[in-house]
Amino acid sequence: MTDEPLHFLLVEDDDDHAHLVERTLAKGELPLSLTRCSDGREAVEFLFEPGGFGGGPRPDVVLLDLNLPLVTGHDILTRLKADRRLRSIPVIVMTSSDADVDRNRAYAAHVNSYVVKPMNFGDFKTLLEDIRQYWSVWNKRADAEGD
Repeated sequence: MTDEPLHFLLVEDDDDHAHLVERTLAKGELPLSLTRCSDGREAVEFLFEPGGFGGGPRPDVVLLDLNLPLVTGHDILTRLKADRRLRSIPVIVMTSSDADVDRNRAYAAHVNSYVVKPMNFGDFKTLLEDIRQYWSVWNKRADAEGD
């Protein structure tokens, strides 16, 4: 188990949503870091490039939108969970889609959690605070690469 700060990878094309996530996750007692990819292709390059992660830390949690340009969130999730080195990274789909087909497809691809972004700003902020609390305080992380 590592004592390193928790590192989130945010894959989100909406600048307003990304800014809210960044601000909310930055607040709190325990340190964490966040990297943002603003489209699906950038996320694929970040996750799967040789040497990995743009020279930064391996993500501890991925916050993944489904409706992304260039490469969909479903495609990223499928590739990530098929990769032996990366499949242990928890993935939270955070999307505006409440469609059964999207939710069922994500769980079939082994998503760890599926949440629908609330339309209300206060509710969205509360959701993010809860995610931060759960993953940085309550959840016990696996060692990198599942070692």
